[in-house]
Amino acid sequence: MAPHSRTAPSTRTSVDTPRVGQVALKFFFRLAELWGLTPEQQMVLLGGIGRSTYFNYRKLPEVRLGRDLLERISHLMGIHKSLRILFGDSPSTYDWIKRPNKAAPFNGDSALQRMLAGSLVDLSDVNRYLAAQRG
Repeated sequence: MAPHSRTAPSTRTSVDTPRVGQVALKFFFRLAELWGLTPEQQMVLLGGIGRSTYFNYRKLPEVRLGRDLLERISHLMGIHKSLRILFGDSPSTYDWIKRPNKAAPFNGDSALQRMLAGSLVDLSDVNRYLAAQRG
């Protein structure tokens, strides 16, 4: 009989930890402040969460966030990074998301209007657009 082999524990850090959730929420709420988002807009960007969940998250608990929510915040991180690369770090940088934009995928709407459609794909589209702009 062959001996059982033991698999070495993974050295990868899991993204499904309460600490990762807390860090992601801290980033999100700082970004929401920079962008001047209302609580209602924030709830939409977080996937249409309810008010009680929103106010609980505002306390920055160590909480496991679902994959969808982590992916949403990841796209927002990418958008933030691209804006900083393209425009620097000034208040006007963050106004870009509110300005009408004739380029596809916006078709005259602002990036924020596109993101507030609520779909994960909308966040992804804005992220990809900005990543392409920065090269």
